[in-house]
Amino acid sequence: MHETIGLACGNGGEENNELIKKVFYKAFANEILAKSEDAALIEEGRLAMTTDSFTVSPLFFAGGDIGKLAVCGTCNDLAMMGAKPKYLTCAVIIEEGFATQKLERIVASMQEELAKNGVVVVGGDTKVVPRGSVDGVFITTTGIGEVLCEGISSGALKEGDAILLSRDIGAHGAAIFAAREGIALSSALESDCASLFPSVDALLQAGIKPHAMRDATRGGVSAVLNEWAKSSDVCIEAEEEKIPLGDEVRGICEMLGFEALSLANEGTFVLALEAAQAQQALKILQTFHPNACIVGQVSKKYPQKVVLHTAWGTTRFLEMPSGELLPRIC
Repeated sequence: MHETIGLACGNGGEENNELIKKVFYKAFANEILAKSEDAALIEEGRLAMTTDSFTVSPLFFAGGDIGKLAVCGTCNDLAMMGAKPKYLTCAVIIEEGFATQKLERIVASMQEELAKNGVVVVGGDTKVVPRGSVDGVFITTTGIGEVLCEGISSGALKEGDAILLSRDIGAHGAAIFAAREGIALSSALESDCASLFPSVDALLQAGIKPHAMRDATRGGVSAVLNEWAKSSDVCIEAEEEKIPLGDEVRGICEMLGFEALSLANEGTFVLALEAAQAQQALKILQTFHPNACIVGQVSKKYPQKVVLHTAWGTTRFLEMPSGELLPRIC
């Protein structure tokens, strides 16, 4: 660990994991926390609980705002554990001088997304701090959900499992970067920020049994696949050509040297399940987004590694993201 905390410690990659394990896990060690899932399973696995803070800049962006992001982010973490979101608490830190009209707009976005998930806010806290202490508004949300499907875990992948993506990747990271840097695009690029429970519920209602699900937020798909490979002691092999990538996102990545697989998403998830159920799951996911696809499989070729097979017939390891690609992304 470094003597001071750098921006990279919040990137969802190597530095972030090191900070969490060496500081927070060390102090708060317990059986539930050690599983390091998107949400903690409590009350003998009947309930899922998660918490998240949001500091995105800018507060309003193409495809959403900090309010929508807060509700989607927390509800999605519950959905990734096979849980139906039920209750949220909401804590807001507001900078002195922040426009009431903007706050009302943020809260309206939250209410709209809460309705999509069938969730109610049952508690919260509000603080106002002196001008310059925060950047407009910071939001922290905690969610509780009812577990509908047991056994979903980053440590549950098996050899032969198929790996699916629910849609094209990197739209949130690219949209935030474009908004922050004032890049004018002659396209409809916007964040993928969206609630994922409806698509997860459709999978579960159809009898699909996921082994693992994870929304690819900070650190993107790279972080998810590497965490799964390590947790399950498997190799994940993906076909680079099959990974869906929008033209605008591809252009920004090529222009700035970004790795698209490491860009943040806020409405895209990765799914691992038995190969026999892959086509059925794909058809369901494509009713929500046409770019859903099967991108790889689980093997034992290189334990705890992620391998990308390129269009040129070569292979390369996809490493856990390191450094800070885009701070204040969520």
